[in-house]
Amino acid sequence: MNAFAGTSDYYRRFRPGIPIALAALLDQAAPTDSPRRLLDIGTGPGLVAHTLLRHFDDLIAVDADAEMLTEAEAMLRATIDTAHRLHLRHALAEDFLPPEGWQPHLVTCGRVFHWLDQPRFLDRVSEYMAPDGVVAVFSDRSLWTADSPWQQAVREVVQDFLGEQRRAGDGVFSAQGPPYEEVLRASAFSHVTSTVVPVRRQWKISQVLGYLYSTSFAAPHLFADRRDAFELAVTNALTLFAESGALTEDNAFTVLTARRPSAPEGR
Repeated sequence: MNAFAGTSDYYRRFRPGIPIALAALLDQAAPTDSPRRLLDIGTGPGLVAHTLLRHFDDLIAVDADAEMLTEAEAMLRATIDTAHRLHLRHALAEDFLPPEGWQPHLVTCGRVFHWLDQPRFLDRVSEYMAPDGVVAVFSDRSLWTADSPWQQAVREVVQDFLGEQRRAGDGVFSAQGPPYEEVLRASAFSHVTSTVVPVRRQWKISQVLGYLYSTSFAAPHLFADRRDAFELAVTNALTLFAESGALTEDNAFTVLTARRPSAPEGR
């Protein structure tokens, strides 16, 4: 099941990228070998790879959704220069193998770890990761789990149209397993550091709608012929909260960086 069918264009245009402070944290955590290699798992339209591009020489971006890779190709190729190498791969994260001898120094999992068979994925990464490489798992709160009054109001509208349970495309989002830190500590990358990176955003109502259409729980096709009614309901709900047309969001990325116990800390 592709839970993100039909969302790729909205994902590229309306999903926030990672803040500069998070990019700096990942840059500091990863070893500085040359050429420095990044593997971005679940790259989507390339938001994480785009922000980290200047810190790495050689990048591979992987996604299981061909439409997302098309968006990533357009975004990343437009900004990459001859000093960098970029390869995009259509594959499941758990099945992906890099070219022989290609060892990443940083493997990023941004907003994607919950979709993976996590132990299997980490076992596979341990086969090809550089000895001192770092796995970074990070995400911010989605609109479904956020708790400000305006975000709760939007979630209620989505539930009015699609039901109380959180959707995942045409299916239902399953409950998460053990905490990510616990999963990482049980893997080869058992030395784990946790950091919180706060972020404040300003949204227009039209951007909130675009964000919703980028998600698996409010993908455009789920509304069928009720899409206009949904957009009107969201607009009416948010107008009550918008100050001068803007909605403020205080969010944070929880960042877990994990390495083998014998690996040295980043610079």
